[in-house]
Amino acid sequence: MSRYILALDQGTTSSRSIIFDRAGRVVSMAQQEFPQIFPGPGQVEHDPEAIWASQLQTARDVLAQAGLTPADIAAIGVTNQRETTLLWDKATGRPVANAIVWQSRITAPLCDRLKADGHEPTFRRKTGLVVDAYFSGTKIKHLLDSSDGLRARAARGEVLFGTVDSFLIWRLTGGRHHLTDATNASRTLLFNIHTQEWDDELLELLDVPRAMLPEVRGSSEVYGETLPEWFGASIPVAGIAGDQQAALFGQACFEPGSAKNTYGTGCFMLLNTGTTPVPSEKGLVTTVAWRIGRETTYALEGSVFVAGAAVQWLRDGLHAIRASAEVERLMSEVPDTDGVYLVPAFVGLGAPYWDPRARGVIVGLTRNTKMAHIARAAVDAMAYQTRDVLEVMQLESKLPLTSLKVDGGAASNALLLQFQSDILDVAVRRPVVSETTALGAAYLAGLAVGYWNGLDDVRKNWALDREFRPSMAPARRDTLYGGWKKAVGRAVNWED
Repeated sequence: MSRYILALDQGTTSSRSIIFDRAGRVVSMAQQEFPQIFPGPGQVEHDPEAIWASQLQTARDVLAQAGLTPADIAAIGVTNQRETTLLWDKATGRPVANAIVWQSRITAPLCDRLKADGHEPTFRRKTGLVVDAYFSGTKIKHLLDSSDGLRARAARGEVLFGTVDSFLIWRLTGGRHHLTDATNASRTLLFNIHTQEWDDELLELLDVPRAMLPEVRGSSEVYGETLPEWFGASIPVAGIAGDQQAALFGQACFEPGSAKNTYGTGCFMLLNTGTTPVPSEKGLVTTVAWRIGRETTYALEGSVFVAGAAVQWLRDGLHAIRASAEVERLMSEVPDTDGVYLVPAFVGLGAPYWDPRARGVIVGLTRNTKMAHIARAAVDAMAYQTRDVLEVMQLESKLPLTSLKVDGGAASNALLLQFQSDILDVAVRRPVVSETTALGAAYLAGLAVGYWNGLDDVRKNWALDREFRPSMAPARRDTLYGGWKKAVGRAVNWED
């Protein structure tokens, strides 16, 4: 049997490829950033060709670094930035426009019209989502509306839609397979999470032709094989999950009530609710966690749009640091923020506020404020936003959280994780293998081809690196969080 699994982890700011062994350990990793395109305030785009080129290159690089051939790889798992929307020509495979990134608020006016017309309850009931520019459906409509004749071509099946996983698999298989999995489909505003099918009523509301949609498959099955030209021989593609669902799986959160938080470009907390979808009335979304065989597992999710991206802003916008990893050293120069709060609503606010008109604010500045205070405030914002989500999650799920598993790039920051534990008043647990998004995709692919025998194999692989326990006085916790809520009040509804 082949010795390893290859995971393709296509993220918002970079593409990564990671090879894992049976113990779930990283054997080799390659990463490549690609350009971010900002056409206007609150708008974010990607060049689909840059996504593909960077992902293919890192996959080739990681095989070369490890000295492996396709024969050594049992299967490929794919995980991806989820709601980012791509349209491409079926005949040529070429994109017809830039991808609209999940962060983009370009369709906020369209969402306002849908809500004003009374359609949000229908979307909420069928998809588990709120009507927000975050999700793919309104992005598809915007792209079709923006080019004469494009909708007619899509209706004839000449133009295809996909989230990033669909586009990668289309390219990897030479256009033989146009598909997605249930986790990515559940983020489109077009997929009924109860029937597990594309929904005709929702397609009509957004004027999206069914002919352009991918086939929806499970999260762990063999979908096809890569073209030999990409790696020298074919490799089965056997696992797909959106990045946050993949991280939930990679963290072995298989029991209802188990939860993880990922600190990436955004910040995403998911709570496994089992085989029953739990509706939210207070700003969370209900989503498919994974679908394996005939069984669908669901999750409650709180989506924070800007987390690690605030650190990137410190690096690229303010030039306060040269590399993102330097932020921990900078913030350690001061014991706290000295009353400074940074609300990173650069593209609006996600859960539980869902305010596309919010904008970033820094409040509490004095003559004593140093860049270190602002850096600490940017990092603390990740923890505050996580508490915003957790409070609603516990209320609606009726499942108290005793500990929180964490992952993502910023999970390496011990100051963040200690503050997170303090502000939540729960233990925060960081695993040995922090690449849980890619690991989840690897597990899903490996399970499909028998590389791992079942969920117990995955559970046994999870190992604790460090646990952070709360040490903050309750009064201090309440005061700090009260200040955060006051700062958020200054950021909401800023744009006319």
